Amino acid sequence: MNSTKVKLAGICSYAPEKVLTNEDLEEIVDTSDEWIRARTGMKERRISDKDTPSSELAYGAISKLFDQVDIKKKEIDLIIVATVTPDNPFPSTAAILQHKLGLNTIPAFDISAGCTGFIYAISIAKQFIENGNSNNAIVVGVEELTKITNWDDRSTCVLFGDGAGAALLTKAKGGEISEIIDTYISADGKYGDLLIQKAGGSKMPASHKTVDENLHTVYMEGNKIFKSAVKAMGHAAVKILKDNGLTGEDVDWLIPHQANMRIIASTAKRAKIKPNKVITNIEKFGNTSSASIPLAFAEAVEEGQIKRGDVIVLDAFGAGLTWGSVLLRY
Repeated sequence: MNSTKVKLAGICSYAPEKVLTNEDLEEIVDTSDEWIRARTGMKERRISDKDTPSSELAYGAISKLFDQVDIKKKEIDLIIVATVTPDNPFPSTAAILQHKLGLNTIPAFDISAGCTGFIYAISIAKQFIENGNSNNAIVVGVEELTKITNWDDRSTCVLFGDGAGAALLTKAKGGEISEIIDTYISADGKYGDLLIQKAGGSKMPASHKTVDENLHTVYMEGNKIFKSAVKAMGHAAVKILKDNGLTGEDVDWLIPHQANMRIIASTAKRAKIKPNKVITNIEKFGNTSSASIPLAFAEAVEEGQIKRGDVIVLDAFGAGLTWGSVLLRY
């Protein structure tokens, strides 16, 4: 049994300044503020400009993080970035960040787990620290989904926004109560076609046809994804609590992936976590995929909702299909 305890020492977020409101979307596609709010809970989202890559948003979150934590840049020995919108297919966005931070030679890599990416990255970084291969890891969730949004598809273009969140994972010192207690991740690839970017990879390389047909944008079968998300996120929350001998009554905060208010409400109900213990900011940022949990987490810490010692469940579902949860004491 590994005696090393890993804690989340700090978390910060960064989002573009430009705001796209529901009213703005009414001018783009056949939709309405009332329709969007009723079905998703979203009112506005942030949009990156065409010259700002994902790494810039991630760097903004990391820069804020170093102002918060008592660790110097040179002490970081691992960077993991969760994203489906990297700066380039290669090199990794993590490698780009490593260079920007002046942290040459440390391991740095991206993972692709859709909206569950931040939870996957935490699970991986936790194990690196527990097995002695890392001491201080930066975990990032960053997306610029508006750059792969099909603005002609009224069912999906209203959903997505851009943003980033960065967390520091490190060893907990003796006597500290902060700890990442447990993580759970899972996937089922047979449903991958329900949420997919069809073109741009080796299966369907870029061509005039793929561009003309908007195949480099997000495709989603909304109703099927909704049903799968409700089931998987509810399962992930219940499982991680049960595995650790806890119930919803023991949880101070649930921070779910910010995809849809109805999915969030269903997850909390199944885990028996009261609505006033659920952190949401979907109305301001929309669905930012792997960035949504750290955006909500960091904002709640900044506003004083979340305090040291609080028991928290992180819960997400995304492309893959993937899902997972994290149980921690902040």
